[in-house]
Amino acid sequence: MARIAEISTTFLQLGLIAFGGPVAHLGYFHRWFVEDRRWLDSETYTQTLALCQLLPGPTSSQTGFAIGLHRGGLAGGLAAWLGFTLPSAALMIGMGVGVGRLGGIDSADWLAGLKLAAVAVVAHALYGTARQLCPDRSRQLVAAASALAVSLIPGAVGPFMVIIGGAVAGLALFRPSPVPHADLGDSVSRWQAIAALAFFALGLLALAGPFGAAPLYSALYQSGALVFGGGHVVLPLLDASVVGPGLIDNNRFIAGYGAAQALPGPLFSFGGFLGASVMAETPVIAGLIATLVIFAPGLLLVIGLLPFWQSASRYPASRRALPGINAAVVGLLAAVLWDPVITDSIHAPGDVAIALIALALLSITRTPPWAVVAGCALAGAGLGYWPSMA
Repeated sequence: MARIAEISTTFLQLGLIAFGGPVAHLGYFHRWFVEDRRWLDSETYTQTLALCQLLPGPTSSQTGFAIGLHRGGLAGGLAAWLGFTLPSAALMIGMGVGVGRLGGIDSADWLAGLKLAAVAVVAHALYGTARQLCPDRSRQLVAAASALAVSLIPGAVGPFMVIIGGAVAGLALFRPSPVPHADLGDSVSRWQAIAALAFFALGLLALAGPFGAAPLYSALYQSGALVFGGGHVVLPLLDASVVGPGLIDNNRFIAGYGAAQALPGPLFSFGGFLGASVMAETPVIAGLIATLVIFAPGLLLVIGLLPFWQSASRYPASRRALPGINAAVVGLLAAVLWDPVITDSIHAPGDVAIALIALALLSITRTPPWAVVAGCALAGAGLGYWPSMA
């Protein structure tokens, strides 16, 4: 129990201070758990990260969960996830409750400010992701084709078809990357792995299949099960499956996503905001369930595949498909930056100016995202510039 408590408190500390999104989280993990505490060696961390990048789901949360598994088994993995997720989930659920109770805020100036912050944050994420995942012409072409394709394929099926197309392109165009040797240990038994994969499949059947449950939970589970690329890329999938059917309006959706950038911890905590906003009769319970539902498939896949990863990763096909999937992810992010983020947020020259200033603060001065988001909200609430600059 002492080790589980250590895992829980350490990840809770990270959950309170880990600003900056998924890439920054992975840097925190390496420094805290490889360099400082030596919970695992660099090769094991690299191999664990490779697995989490290949799987759908929130990469940084899955990596933290796997570190907890390595340190303390299943109980350690759950302790790591709870500690890292709790602060941001509580804040996002609280925001969902507040927005629901205020009512009539869809045109509020501070809400428009949050939407402009989302423009800057998504544009900044797109630039960084494209530099990392599309370094050559082939992957750039896959990304461009993916952006065009997802704009032409209507509904929630579009992003999933584009990801499959990226995997096919990867198999056809790219060579497999080398696999580092690492000892992933025996933190998960093969029986536990098989059980986790069974629960993952049952979740798809119960929430996304012919016996589908509440539309919101179905959308969250499908997004958590099928999104590649982590937090930012869940935006187009959720937009298609939550905003499209009218479960929540665009203004609140984009504003909530913008607010999520100001918080430490995983961006998938945005699911808690959606639960609390959509199911206003029981917002706290709905927010908690929504948080669990969006994270569950990614965590179950880590448990299910970790014992088999060392051998499976040696197959060239799995490593050839990944660059194509990553390039398709960049295309998805580019498409959603334009529609709905820019099209629903930019309406006047003043909006352009605020968004560009926010982007410059993020990319040139490296101002923390939480400060940029807060500044945009204050600009909206205090200056009231939208009507005068239209």
